[in-house]
Amino acid sequence: MAEIGVRKVEEQGQTKIRNVPIAVTPEGFWCCPAPVVFQKTLKSQNAPNKPKSSSPPLKSNVQKKQIPLTEKKPAITPIRSASTSDDQRSFTPDDPGVGAPIFPKRPPMPKVEHVPRKVAIEFGEPGTSDMEVILLGKHGYCVKLSVHKKVFLENSSFFTEKLSQQEPGLFCLEIDDCKDAEIYIETVGLMYCKEMKQRLIKQSVSRVLYILKVAELLGFNSCILSCLEYLEAVPWVDKEEEEKVVSSVLRLQGEGIEVTPVLKRISSDVSNSPRDTILHIMELVLKNNEERSRREMKSMVLKLLRENNSLPSYADSADVVNKTVYISCRNCLDSLLSLFKQAAEPESMDTKEPVVKQIALDADNLSWLLEILADRQAADGFARIWATQQELATLHSKLPIVSRYHVSNITARLFVGIGKGELLPVKDTRRLLFQTWLQPLINDYSWLQHGCRSFDRKVVEEGIGRTILTLPLEDQQSILLAWLDSFLKAGDNCPNLQRAFEVWWRRTFIRPYADVQAEVLQSDNSMTSKQ
Repeated sequence: MAEIGVRKVEEQGQTKIRNVPIAVTPEGFWCCPAPVVFQKTLKSQNAPNKPKSSSPPLKSNVQKKQIPLTEKKPAITPIRSASTSDDQRSFTPDDPGVGAPIFPKRPPMPKVEHVPRKVAIEFGEPGTSDMEVILLGKHGYCVKLSVHKKVFLENSSFFTEKLSQQEPGLFCLEIDDCKDAEIYIETVGLMYCKEMKQRLIKQSVSRVLYILKVAELLGFNSCILSCLEYLEAVPWVDKEEEEKVVSSVLRLQGEGIEVTPVLKRISSDVSNSPRDTILHIMELVLKNNEERSRREMKSMVLKLLRENNSLPSYADSADVVNKTVYISCRNCLDSLLSLFKQAAEPESMDTKEPVVKQIALDADNLSWLLEILADRQAADGFARIWATQQELATLHSKLPIVSRYHVSNITARLFVGIGKGELLPVKDTRRLLFQTWLQPLINDYSWLQHGCRSFDRKVVEEGIGRTILTLPLEDQQSILLAWLDSFLKAGDNCPNLQRAFEVWWRRTFIRPYADVQAEVLQSDNSMTSKQ
């Protein structure tokens, strides 16, 4: 808090301090000027210093009565330090005659930021104050508060301590370097208010936080409690405002002030397991049958989990989230396998239609869970689980393509992830993934291009090709030769892996030939050296 000095007030001279209009309520509370009014009041004191426009020339036969300069009101001069007397200046004309108006020479107008400005505010009934508080701010701001010692003793532990050390009488306290006089005035005014909560309702959260800080410095406990009640009830509009509130409240908590009701908004005493809570959220999203709301909630949960990934403090709970996601993956896979078995049975199309819709839903859920794991760099286990679904892949060929093609989108996403380095499954898992799911993907490729909005052909083909080239050369050959046979038959309805084929070709035929050439050249050089 700014340094406060206490001294007895000397005999006052004829001071010129501007009074701010005050409205006294039935409970003796003054109405604090709004920020705009407060600034206008301060600016109005600089009006005598503004330059006046020159008067237009008068005709020779018209005489204007000159106003004696002695009738003009003296300009308001600055308060120096804590003194309540001002120097006054007046100008006397050298030759006050009749005729053209004669204006005295004015001294150079000082800069606005160097012009001291003074305001006086009186609390309670006029003329009853027995104490003064002077706020000294930057650029010459000076605010004199006429207050009541009894009110300060009842409400402020800080002023109680200061005043208890002084002799009884009229006191004047100075607060130097006051950064925000308006908040000090507002806080002092609350000492005269019986229903502080009603007064705070009209304020914004940021302003109440400023009041709370001043109340804390002044030891104004009833104001602190009212501010905390306000912060507990009012909405916090954004993340930045919430951080400011929490920071202020935690500072008070460190000083032993009870702030639990406010902090309960961001913390809970109930020990709920994070795993159970996340699993419950996952189940609600995954079981929702309304497409639009499910898509929006999936996008939101994915975004929130991504934000959590970037927080260092979230590393400890990362395993909990990953385990929870894998539990949901297992449940979706079990459901999908059961649905494939139902769809493979010979039944009417009316009976199969709900099953087909549920297959598409489970496939979409698995794609979303895979996306979460890929963002968290924890999708290697999903690739291993998906590569071992031989029974599901066998049933896949028995279903109509319209019922099954959504499942191949999961395989495509895995290949894209491996091709981009988002997941790094071991060699056996990559090989098994091709053996189990490449042919079903080729069979559904045409439907994926036209039936899936998120399907990007170029990205998928690049991912498949890069994944093939991570395998041993003999595995590359067997996979690419099988692809070549399918591509020659299906054309555009098959993934185009020509770039991967070219790389494999160079690895197989050109580089070994270069190695042979190097060996022949080396042998020729050795024979030449012997001769």
